[in-house]
Amino acid sequence: MGEHGLSLSSLVFTVAIIIVVSYSAQSLALKHSPRFLAKFAARQTQSAEPQFQYETRYFQQRLDHFSFSELPTFQQRYLISTEYWVGPQRLGPIFLYCGNEGDIEWFAQNTGFVWEIAPQFGAMVVFPEHRYYGESLPYGSAKEAYKNATTLSYLTAEQALADFSVLVTDLKQNFSAKDCPVVLFGGSYGGMLAAWMRLKYPHIAVGALASSAPILQFEDIVPPETFYDIVSNNFKRESFSCFNYIKQSWDEISSTGQTNNGLERLTKTFGLCQKLKSTVDLYDWLESAYSYLAMVNYPYPSEFLMTLPGHPIREVCKRIDGGPSGTSILERIYQGVNVYYNYTGEAKCFELDDDPHGMSGWNWQACTEMVMPMSCNQESCMFPPYEYNYTSFQEECLSDYGVKPRPKWITTEFGGHDIHANLKKFGSNIIFSNGLLDPWSGGSVLQNISESVVSLVTKEGAHHIDLRPSTQNDPDWLEEQRKTEIKLIEGWISDYHKKNKAIFDM
Repeated sequence: MGEHGLSLSSLVFTVAIIIVVSYSAQSLALKHSPRFLAKFAARQTQSAEPQFQYETRYFQQRLDHFSFSELPTFQQRYLISTEYWVGPQRLGPIFLYCGNEGDIEWFAQNTGFVWEIAPQFGAMVVFPEHRYYGESLPYGSAKEAYKNATTLSYLTAEQALADFSVLVTDLKQNFSAKDCPVVLFGGSYGGMLAAWMRLKYPHIAVGALASSAPILQFEDIVPPETFYDIVSNNFKRESFSCFNYIKQSWDEISSTGQTNNGLERLTKTFGLCQKLKSTVDLYDWLESAYSYLAMVNYPYPSEFLMTLPGHPIREVCKRIDGGPSGTSILERIYQGVNVYYNYTGEAKCFELDDDPHGMSGWNWQACTEMVMPMSCNQESCMFPPYEYNYTSFQEECLSDYGVKPRPKWITTEFGGHDIHANLKKFGSNIIFSNGLLDPWSGGSVLQNISESVVSLVTKEGAHHIDLRPSTQNDPDWLEEQRKTEIKLIEGWISDYHKKNKAIFDM
């Protein structure tokens, strides 16, 4: 999800224009899979200076943990810091972040909470990279790893969790740290992995902080319109007129695109670098911006995805609403979307296609086991209405990869139905943290399950804000949330030590 991508993790599950161009609308709804934020990982880590110090290492992993075939191995990259670790004699804990669908350095740089609390816990910090992302590529290169359904078949959440488990087991052996407790962290898709790893490998880790982890966004567990309703409500809560301008803009784009020279006009209006080929590409570009804005609607300025002001949706709506009398809807939309794509004013024009080769690993994951149904309700959604159509989605996946999705596999493997009853019976030591501004919160656990499986919900929180590095502008509620998380983690480690002592004293 990381969060990766977090591709949490990279989210673009495009919406459809239904009324005017039904064929294009159907294609639009299928063009992308739900993504988190990790599409930004490769782009930003190239120039970003590490905020936190770590050593980069590589671990030889099996390609397939669940068979005994002689298959090639691959080098899994991981980042490690023992700077504050108090060592095995004092049973110093190991903080392991479950890597998302993207470059692990980007997640490490944007998960300041783990680094900031490591000194007070005397913890070792480990950030393993998710297979098939960043530098952790089977078959030696992305070209070979992404070649076809056969080479991609080992890109699954199950294999990734096995990677993490094998790695941390080996690290504990090498550091003589067999009795050191492991605490899992993860945001977005990485948060899903952290929660699932705690459930599937309870002997590996004592607890998990799963931030913005939509483990319920499968099958019919939550209504399919949940995600886009939350995106829409983020805009509506700032300005109903802003919400309506966006809602009206799709028909305006569609009708303009069908006129003579309409695509040229749209290209000029939105400052695009190349001539627009179809209105579908423009819909996708705008929907992407609105959805990411909802995810990173933080109360302070941030550089997480783009350079953005605090409360960025508020600024978007100010610009959409603030046009002088006579300003067209499309000009208003252009001014608003500039907050996301060009807040610094440095961009001369905009490129629409940021993944020209379509080689995102998340697309494969979404076409196999990460099947997250989404739709858009005509009344509550500011995007054009469309219904989720599994048959069409399956055809798209067959066309792209030659595989059929398995929409019920995730809930079979990890659970999801009757989650409250099942977690109460079988789960322990998991924090599900969510901010209600985050559209992924609708697919997460928003109620306490038991004394040790707890939900921390903040009204003004956005996508895994609690894992972000602390700032001087952090609101009081965020500081309190982090204090609660620290207290719960302290409790897990304390209980672990007490149980260990009791065993040794017997």
